Amino acid sequence: LVFTEEDKYGLYSNLLFKYFLAEGVVCGHDLFVASAKEHPDNILKELPAPLLDDTYRNELGEEATAVKSEDFEDSMKIAWRYQNLPKMEASPTTSTKFGHYYDVSKTMSPELFQSIKWHSFYLPEELSLQPEVKTCNVNSAYARLLQSIQRIIYQEGFDGSDPQKKQKNILRIGIQSLGSMLWGDDICSSDTPEDIHSLTKFLYVLRGLLRKSLSACIITVPSHLIQ
Repeated sequence: LVFTEEDKYGLYSNLLFKYFLAEGVVCGHDLFVASAKEHPDNILKELPAPLLDDTYRNELGEEATAVKSEDFEDSMKIAWRYQNLPKMEASPTTSTKFGHYYDVSKTMSPELFQSIKWHSFYLPEELSLQPEVKTCNVNSAYARLLQSIQRIIYQEGFDGSDPQKKQKNILRIGIQSLGSMLWGDDICSSDTPEDIHSLTKFLYVLRGLLRKSLSACIITVPSHLIQ
């Protein structure tokens, strides 16, 4: 579970949020995107485009290796007493590279989404579909979100059930601006809040769901609104 504080203008946290989801698309993971302010469809349309050109990646790797080699030689000249020791490899092999490169000035092509399964949770739509849900002093929005996440985990087999029937995959969960007033959270109310522990209880239950499933989650929180 990655818990990220939003900066005042929501720029850097939003970029990290979209990178996390984009990496899921490229790796073929399932996605679950939840938001109360921006429709998940629009979030997915703005994911950065991956740089999947092998030629470009090889060139980038060679440049990095050349720079590291020069630095390594210079450091060996300075550290004269280590000259007789066997030289270590200047840079890691390409097999140790982790993740992918992205161009944030371009958006991901729709064709990449065709190979993955994704689920969305847009709070205004959810509120219009169902009557109010409230359990264990958790507000209605958080209760709905927990139920939705739990349903996807169990229905799609991310809880580890029937592993022989389906190839194992990972569910990537992205929740945007949790704790804001848009989620119906009154934690920053000056009066006595009705559900002051809603966010804390939500996170405890979510942590339990993540521990028992093949899933990873990123949450952005507008902490500057919560004094």
